[in-house]
Amino acid sequence: MRRRHEALAAVMAEHDVDHVVAYGANRTGSAVGWLTGWPVTREAVVIVTPGHRDALLVGFYNHVPNAQRIATEADVRWIGSAPMSAAFDELRRRGGASARVGVIGPLGFRAHARLVDAGVQVVDLEAAYTRLRLCKSAEELDWLRVGCELTDAAVSALRERARPGMDERELGDLVERAYVARGGTTHIHYFAATPMAAPEVSVPAQWPSTRNLAAGDALTCEISAAFWEYPGQALRTFAVAAEPAPLFAALHDAADAAFDAILGHLRAGATAQEVVDAAGVIEDAGFTTRDDLLHGFVGGYLPPVLGSPGRVLQPVPEFAFEAGMTVVVQPNVVSRDERAGVQTGELVLIGDDGAQSLHRLPRGLLRIS
Repeated sequence: MRRRHEALAAVMAEHDVDHVVAYGANRTGSAVGWLTGWPVTREAVVIVTPGHRDALLVGFYNHVPNAQRIATEADVRWIGSAPMSAAFDELRRRGGASARVGVIGPLGFRAHARLVDAGVQVVDLEAAYTRLRLCKSAEELDWLRVGCELTDAAVSALRERARPGMDERELGDLVERAYVARGGTTHIHYFAATPMAAPEVSVPAQWPSTRNLAAGDALTCEISAAFWEYPGQALRTFAVAAEPAPLFAALHDAADAAFDAILGHLRAGATAQEVVDAAGVIEDAGFTTRDDLLHGFVGGYLPPVLGSPGRVLQPVPEFAFEAGMTVVVQPNVVSRDERAGVQTGELVLIGDDGAQSLHRLPRGLLRIS
């Protein structure tokens, strides 16, 4: 925590900022938890001033006692009925009523206007904060390995216990039972099932359907269980009570080849363009992608966010990877008509000489009895 505040203080000095307001609401706004340890519930504002204890203002009066037990290095109190008025009052006590104030997080229009109308010079520090989250400390990696272990347990439970007749809501219940009792929380669990003989879905869904699993289905999943705010992420494809259909076997062969090619390039100093080029094996096999090919992860959906050569959402950025970055490599290879698709991949840690997986799951096109 001391290193985090020192790193933020350096960013503040670089931008000539005297105070920082970090905002979160409805379980978003990762800077609040990063600075204080308090995962955002309803609403929270952190006021950071070098040389002073942080002030953590928490929405919902009944959430304050729990926040006080968790955020032990901050002064914690209720945010009141006018959150930005409370934040401004704290800034005024710290001499920041007319100072340059850095803002991090999803601060809304009205809250921003309240600061500006009060004479505060608002400086956007969101990009600078994101850069601070790209490389993980040794302590963060310790917690992240717990999140990856819990994620592995969830995917293993799916492989061992999913059966024809279950719907996607039951699959969610099944995977959560693998980690909730161990202190894990759900970041995401997405599923999609479709008949391999007549596929209609190529990518997992964010909201579960009531369709029952059936023999001959392909089941894809994207699962992230978290230890506090440190989630793993694993993506897998299963053939349900059947051998993989030829199309799905070919799709997965291309996905495996892309995963291996990307990992062959990922190391400190590698560029985003090299990763995209490595994924050309997907198009060479006659397929394309629907999901992102690679993205930074843990502390947000972080850069770089890359697509395959045939499906880029934006120009490939000038980006070089560094040791300590964690990224999800996730080739979601789909047919050209986007009716069939597979998922594979997981969270990896980039080092000087290569990348290593933070998961222990078997790879490949797996089976459900």
